[in-house]
Amino acid sequence: MEVTERIATPPAVRADVGRLLVLELSGGRIFSVDTEGRNKRVLVTDCYLPDGIAVDAGRGHMYWTNMGDPKKNDGSIERADLEGGQRCTIVPPGGTHTPKQLQIADDKLYWCDREGMKVMRCNLDGTDVETLVSTGSGDDDSRHPRNWCVGIAVDPVDRLFYWTQKGGDNANEGRIFRAALDMPAGASPADRPDVELLYAGLPEPIDLELDLEHRMLYWTDRGDPPRGNTVNRAPMDIAARDRAATEIVCSDLMEGIGIALDVAGGRMFITDFGGNVFAAALDGSHKRVLMFAQGNLTGIACAPAAGR
Repeated sequence: MEVTERIATPPAVRADVGRLLVLELSGGRIFSVDTEGRNKRVLVTDCYLPDGIAVDAGRGHMYWTNMGDPKKNDGSIERADLEGGQRCTIVPPGGTHTPKQLQIADDKLYWCDREGMKVMRCNLDGTDVETLVSTGSGDDDSRHPRNWCVGIAVDPVDRLFYWTQKGGDNANEGRIFRAALDMPAGASPADRPDVELLYAGLPEPIDLELDLEHRMLYWTDRGDPPRGNTVNRAPMDIAARDRAATEIVCSDLMEGIGIALDVAGGRMFITDFGGNVFAAALDGSHKRVLMFAQGNLTGIACAPAAGR
C-alpha cells in the first residue's frame, strides 16, 4: 500500500508567538497583550461588533469580521497592519450577512456567516467572494439556530474545511461538519454530496482550531455545563465507526468563544464572553487566567511580538 506523507505547514506566526490580538465585542475594539496578559494596547476602535480575527504575519496584516446588526444584513470584513494602521474595508457592509470566525489558508479568507447560513471565502483583497456551503435561505430558515454557521477551520494539507452549526441556546443540537475545499463536480453550496457530519448533540459549539502537527480538532462551547463552557478536542482522522466521545480539556469558562493555538509552544489561548483570557497547555493542563473583566470578548489570534 502506498503511503502519502503529510507535510503540515501551519502559518509561520504559530512558531513565533509574542502577543495576542483580542476582539472586545462590547467596546467595539481590538487590543493587543503579550502572552502573559500584560502590556495592553488598544490597536483599533469603532468596530461594528467584531467577532473573528486572523493574522497574516508574512504580509503584516490582521483581518477581522464585523457582525453588524443581523436584522440589517450589514456585516463586513476589515484589514489593518499589525499595529492597527492602514485600516481598510475589503468586504463591504452587506457583502456578508453576519460574519463570525475567520481563518486564512492558501491566500484566501474563510469565514462562517451565521444568519446568512453560509460558509464563505474570498481573496485576501476581498475579491471573488464565494459560498462554499449554504444551510438555508430566506427569513424562515434564518430564524432557526440549527442552520447557523459559526466556527471555521481549514486543513490545507488534506484540502478540507470544518465548521460548526451551533443550534439553539443549550439545545444540545450543535454539530461539527467538514467538506472538501474543492467543490465536487456538479454540486452546489446547498447540495454537496461530500459534507460529512463529524459530531452531533453538542451544547453550543462555537470557534474551531486545528493542530495540524498532531492532527487534532479543537473547539469552544458556550453552552451550559457540564459539557458546555468548555474547550474540547478530538482526532481529525478517526473513521466514523471508531469515533469516540469528544474530550473536554478545559472547563469553567463563562461562555467560551475564541481559541488560538500556539502548537510550537505547546499551548492554547481562550477568550470567553465573561471577559476572561486564559492560557493552557494543549492538553488543557496548567490552565490560568491572563486577564479578567475585559468586556465581552470574542475572537483571539496569535501574532508576532510588536515591532517584528
